[in-house]
Amino acid sequence: MSDTAADPPSTVWVEKTSWYDRVPRWVSMLAIFVLAVSIWEAVHVSGLVSGIILPSPAETWRNIVFVGSNLLAGGYMLTALWITIQEVAYAFVLATLIGFTLGVVVGETTFGERAIMPYLVAIDTMPKVAFAPLFIAWLGFGLESKVALATFIATFPIVVGTAAGLHAADENARMLFRTMGASRWQTLVKMKLPTGMPQFFTGLKIASVGVMAGAITGEFLGGGKGFGELIRIASTNLDTARVFALIVYLSFVGLACFGLVVFLQRRLIFWQRSSAASASM
Repeated sequence: MSDTAADPPSTVWVEKTSWYDRVPRWVSMLAIFVLAVSIWEAVHVSGLVSGIILPSPAETWRNIVFVGSNLLAGGYMLTALWITIQEVAYAFVLATLIGFTLGVVVGETTFGERAIMPYLVAIDTMPKVAFAPLFIAWLGFGLESKVALATFIATFPIVVGTAAGLHAADENARMLFRTMGASRWQTLVKMKLPTGMPQFFTGLKIASVGVMAGAITGEFLGGGKGFGELIRIASTNLDTARVFALIVYLSFVGLACFGLVVFLQRRLIFWQRSSAASASM
């Protein structure tokens, strides 16, 4: 009889990976794109929807190429895109500064949580587009009114993310800082803010999407010389293919803004990346 008993059967449950979970990401994305374009072409060919409302993929592609050529040649569309980028950049910086400041006040003080936060929530529940005429009346038809509306839309997610991050600090860490005699300011700067950075960047990601919507909405309702105005003119002329093409390039700007936030998060919150790497080992 052997001295070593047979190993007991493993009781660890291992989840099986299906075949579609093993497909590379780029293949899945390409397949979805091809499927969407195929359905789009089928609907267009069938005549179920008017070509004025839904142009063909080929016509849309021709307009995408035309807009791209105009941008590369430094034409009027490049000037319009640069104006929209300025609106988005200014609004995003302002929303970050205002949102972070209000988030610290709300998350760190009882006055902010009880007195300021209810007003912020009430304002956020209002239809923000309805404020566009007010910003236009106060600031005119120039760049300022578009920046103000975009800032107004993008600020609240940053406030919520910052406040949630400050509340996410571990209670044991709080007690340790109090035991060591740390001041409220030292606790905020050295413990709460670093701990809350992931939530803060989550708010920034949401704001990076909302700020684009705010800038374009401002151009729709208040004139201007950006891409939103080009979309308004194209839709007035029932040039739906041109509208689709302009939206594609606006999405590139939005993706660039979102990607910048992700890049900064990975660079600044280096300990989160290290923790994820350690957990996967």
